[in-house]
Amino acid sequence: MKKLSRRNVLAAPFILVPLTAQETQAQARWQVATAYPDGNFHTRNIRSFLDEVKAQTGIDAQLHSNGSLLPMPQIKRGVQQGQVQIGEILLSAYGNDDPFFEVDSIPQLAWTDEQARKLATLSRPYIEARFQRQGLSVLYSVPWPPSGFYTNVPVENLEVLRGSRMRTFNAMTNRFATLLGATPTLVQAAEVPQAFATGVVNSMVTSAATGVDSAAWDFAKVFTPIGFTRTHNVIFVQRRAFEALPAAQQAAMREAAKRAEDRGWALSAEARDAAQATLAARGMQVAQPTPAVMEGLSRISQTIAQEWAARAGEDGAKLLAAYRG
Repeated sequence: MKKLSRRNVLAAPFILVPLTAQETQAQARWQVATAYPDGNFHTRNIRSFLDEVKAQTGIDAQLHSNGSLLPMPQIKRGVQQGQVQIGEILLSAYGNDDPFFEVDSIPQLAWTDEQARKLATLSRPYIEARFQRQGLSVLYSVPWPPSGFYTNVPVENLEVLRGSRMRTFNAMTNRFATLLGATPTLVQAAEVPQAFATGVVNSMVTSAATGVDSAAWDFAKVFTPIGFTRTHNVIFVQRRAFEALPAAQQAAMREAAKRAEDRGWALSAEARDAAQATLAARGMQVAQPTPAVMEGLSRISQTIAQEWAARAGEDGAKLLAAYRG
């Protein structure tokens, strides 16, 4: 056999030994998009997840936070198209894609930890199946702390909110505001301070954590925690990119995702207490809801749950029956 010179080798790339899959992945740089700021517990959690993934698989993932690369409405499509490999979204913000994604934002349906875990466990297979059909794979999900009203006057009853301009964050909160007699305005989390400063909105319903992120004490005087919902953020990966990984790396990413989900639930509980304390320390009144407020919310919840079940079809009816059973 003729001995190949170095020149022959360079001229014949087909005989070069390719990088192993692990070596190739170690050089990969994935892009990750989230709509939340660096200090938010969701963002801190996904950073920890990505650090673990890099340590165990060699995949270097660059996180673009606070909607800096893609705003919330574009993240899911961005992952599907390969603009980024991993995305984080508020699931219920995509109710226009599929009404099933709104189940965790039905008011007063699930807002304690126990209720939220039950609903998350029962709804997960339905959500995963829908993501799979769209070329995506769910990695983990984490709930927001329970939400409350942000206002400049005490909310003694729901009539106080009639006629207000309410910041909303998904189709379900739009409907909620409408049933209150308020005017709903969809505003992304990063744009909340400007919306209040310009008078676009003058009230909102969201978590204490988002209130801290947006420095709510600059534009609101009263926070009334009402439970309301435990909406989830879902972190997901493009199936094509994920399934191209060696089996061992896929398994390592799944294990890191399980830890991130457990850690996220704990961080959510911590954020609830810490955020409410921060709101109070910054001069906001943290007022407990009156019986009249809770009774009014219960009536609205029943209406919205019935409407959601009609839109979500057979899967929605099955889920609610299992959850309430």
